[in-house]
Amino acid sequence: MAAQRLQLTWYNKDKALIPTETGKYGYTWVDPSDPRYCETHTLIYDDYVQGVQSPKDEKFEYSERADLEPQEDNLLILGESGDVLEALTRVPELAEKYLGKVKLIYIDPPFNTAQTFANYEDNLEHSVWLTMMRDRLLHLKRLLADDGSIWVHLDDVEVHRMRLLLDEVFGAQNFVAEVVWQKADGPRNNSEGFSTDQDIIIVYRKNEFFIPNRMLRSASDNARFKNPDEDPNGPWWDGDPTARHALAEKQHPSVYGIQHPITGQMVYPGKNANWYFSQDTMLELMRDWGRYQLTAPDENELCKRAEIEGQGVEIRSDIPKMIIPDWNESDVQFATKRMAQIPLPRLLLRGSNGSSGGIGLKTYIPSRGTPPRTWWDNTEVGHNRSAKNEIKTLFPNATPFSTPKPEKLLERIIHIGSNPGDIVLDVFAGSGTTAAVAQKMGRRWVTCELVEDTFERFTKPRLTKVVSDQDPGGVTRTKGERVDATEDGLPDGVSPEDAAKFTSVLNKLIADDPEAKKDPRVKALKAASKTRRTKEVVNWRGGGGFQVAHLSPACFDYDPELDRVMLTAAATGQTLIESVAANLGFTLLHPDDDYVFDARRGNALLKVVEGVATIEIADWLASQIQPGETIVLAATAVMDGVRQHLRRAVKGSRVVALPDDVFRYSEGGGQQ
Repeated sequence: MAAQRLQLTWYNKDKALIPTETGKYGYTWVDPSDPRYCETHTLIYDDYVQGVQSPKDEKFEYSERADLEPQEDNLLILGESGDVLEALTRVPELAEKYLGKVKLIYIDPPFNTAQTFANYEDNLEHSVWLTMMRDRLLHLKRLLADDGSIWVHLDDVEVHRMRLLLDEVFGAQNFVAEVVWQKADGPRNNSEGFSTDQDIIIVYRKNEFFIPNRMLRSASDNARFKNPDEDPNGPWWDGDPTARHALAEKQHPSVYGIQHPITGQMVYPGKNANWYFSQDTMLELMRDWGRYQLTAPDENELCKRAEIEGQGVEIRSDIPKMIIPDWNESDVQFATKRMAQIPLPRLLLRGSNGSSGGIGLKTYIPSRGTPPRTWWDNTEVGHNRSAKNEIKTLFPNATPFSTPKPEKLLERIIHIGSNPGDIVLDVFAGSGTTAAVAQKMGRRWVTCELVEDTFERFTKPRLTKVVSDQDPGGVTRTKGERVDATEDGLPDGVSPEDAAKFTSVLNKLIADDPEAKKDPRVKALKAASKTRRTKEVVNWRGGGGFQVAHLSPACFDYDPELDRVMLTAAATGQTLIESVAANLGFTLLHPDDDYVFDARRGNALLKVVEGVATIEIADWLASQIQPGETIVLAATAVMDGVRQHLRRAVKGSRVVALPDDVFRYSEGGGQQ
């Protein structure tokens, strides 16, 4: 019997949820075949918001991002996230555009903290919350591109359950990282117990094709790199010439001794470590320091290797050690003289005269940037307080959200998980931070918000300000870079940021001491740590636009008293046509084509009749098709004999009675 995979289970896991009230977080359990859950809603397009990119101003610097083409193919939807995802994955026109094409999904779902915030309700019971999230994750996985990733933002209430749920939906092998964001900038004194400092962002990929973008290196990252020997390869620092290796049955081929050219002592990697380069490369590099040769290992050499590798590892006698044969004073003089020449070799002898006995490695500034790390300090990506200030700046007279997310946080996520032109999706829009930052970073985006008041007061107005270049906050602008302003340059190892902090602290220390301010040594220290800021950098100049839409009303409902599916009052006219087409998987035909049919799926043509399907209608439709085409006639009533007549008239055609042939459901027996 095959081993069973560990799974998360919960009450009513086999059930589905439908909202109890439009625009509110509140759900009722139903059978997964209930039409109130299964029905695919379409989108009703309201208006299109467009902005113009502002011209450049000489008082600012401009980043490369400021020159990106503003994206216009964006979508803002008012509606419940589950219904929106159903539309994106099942309405043919939308599925063609988004299914398997979303590069980055970020969701900040209700945290389920048994609290009710001003802008949304956040008090869902665990099993309800898990079912709600499970259903959405299944849709989100279908929307995600093969090289895409999903980022789920949570606090400590549901994060452990969400991790198991993501394992179940995406596969445990597709877990990427668990990022910790320091959301607080100080303790919360009203906390009963611990004051929570962090949120968790869980990252999963669709599959192995996902490759995260690296982080751009900052000035402080590069501060330790110097070029004292005018190395043509650029600044470097004295790094580690060894690497770690996993425990194996046999000795690693790069574990051996190298004789130091000045001390004559043998130098080895540390415990469970090995030389960074292959032995041939190490030999070539060490020959910059002397007449090195490879020599068979002796007993002392093999014992040292055994210490490095540990018990149970077979030590290899076929790997030579690296020495200077008959090492003598002339070898010392040669290496000492080489220490005074520039540029220095790639492998370094440590100490002012190389006599400390250690070997180093010139490590240059990485050209690819640095890999993303899992601890995100609020000094780098902002905190809740800074996020609230961003909202207050945009909406001065409104009460900000209780848990907004700073734009810098989303900037980092979007940078790591996508590239300009990619699609970013967020189905819990809130104030619209994800879409706002995606627009400012040249990405396309889709987002939706459940609560109409939030949508009208925050989400839509904020995104309108973004495309209109009326949002100077967040990541729109960056402070000018702190740079060296001294006459002779900052001391080695001191970055402009370090110097600015030093000057700030020094000024505070002497603030009440007039004599100290006049002291020549204090003045000299200030001169030696002088810095300045460059011009403010603009990253976004407005432009682009977005389509505003809302979900169509339900056309199918279930009546418990009659125990049958009914058409709703909204199921009429174009609304009915679009609903039937979406739920049967047909693509709408353009109304300007003056075509008698409403939609197409392959060679099948759909006609929706709000009334009785008669033999006359069937014959008329049959006269309108081309050879090889079939007809699907959907009607709210069907005259006897029409089904058989249409099948005889056009082979492969069928009649669909509304609503029974779309959703034939009863509570006792499910889908009939």
